[in-house]
Amino acid sequence: MTGPQTPKEAIRANVIMLSGSKDEQTSADVFDISSFDLPSDAGPGGAGGACTNSLLSIMYNTKGSDVTWIQLLKKMHDMMKQKKFEQVPQLSSSRVKDLNNKVQLIHPGGSGRTRAVLIGINYVGTNAELRGCWNDVEAMNNWLVKQGFKEGPESLKILQDDGFHLSPTSANIMAAFKWLGDGARAGDSLFVHYSGHGGQMKDDDGDEEDGLDETIIPVDYKQAGQIRDDKILKNLVCPLPEDVCLTVVMDCCHSGTVLDLPYMFKATDATVGINAPPPTMVANPSFSMERLKSVATGAFAAYQKGGVAAAGKYLSSKVTDDDKKELRECSRKCTDSCTIA
Repeated sequence: MTGPQTPKEAIRANVIMLSGSKDEQTSADVFDISSFDLPSDAGPGGAGGACTNSLLSIMYNTKGSDVTWIQLLKKMHDMMKQKKFEQVPQLSSSRVKDLNNKVQLIHPGGSGRTRAVLIGINYVGTNAELRGCWNDVEAMNNWLVKQGFKEGPESLKILQDDGFHLSPTSANIMAAFKWLGDGARAGDSLFVHYSGHGGQMKDDDGDEEDGLDETIIPVDYKQAGQIRDDKILKNLVCPLPEDVCLTVVMDCCHSGTVLDLPYMFKATDATVGINAPPPTMVANPSFSMERLKSVATGAFAAYQKGGVAAAGKYLSSKVTDDDKKELRECSRKCTDSCTIA
């Protein structure tokens, strides 16, 4: 059997990710989001992530349906800059996107199901504690409902370290990613929102140009390790079938390419400022087609035999010894690098 030869063959779903910072940047946890000019019913207020709340502010205040991807990125860039945040919004995707197209979360066909996974981790009682991640999840859920996403146990999973929702452990996050795609079919609209800590670890397979894997950090990271970008790609993205739409918002440090998607656009002064050239997506230099070919070939064979669950089982991997060795250092870096504004 011939393996996939192009990114489109390897990643069959239509995947787009909006992140709040470049890989090398930290992301702000804002003490008071009142300056973001959100509607009174948008969420609980108080603390929150700069990425989540700038996104929601723009979509609410421009009536959402009229906003293109490049307009959203430019407005987020301008808002971050005005508020003195150094982080740079970034978009990654499985296809070369026309950034002049309107922001749309629901599949154009409109006939498929919706499913969403929302993750908010405040790391309560640790020296890496955040303030606004639960608030971000509530605000994002409120907005998703307005976009046509359904609530209820068949359509929505919320993971929070609040003692009430499902705990955002490494195992539960990976299980939620698999649940998201379980039974997915053409026309479905899927969504993931993560608000918490992000990190970087030494690349363990040689596929990263900067020698670092980007990570998200589950609540039990001291025991289970961080979740590497490679693992997210393998378990969340690769099992999805053709013509499924997946939108991801990553509000965490070092999140620019945390899905390892093949194309990207960074909203910098040079790309969205005055006299910027027409927006063009570029290749992600850390994207490895050879690695993805191997992953996708095996995953698709498993999917054909047993569906998404079989593909997920094929792709599952355990925490490596390198993960465990670097836990102490990653905890220190995570605490030091996440700005409290």
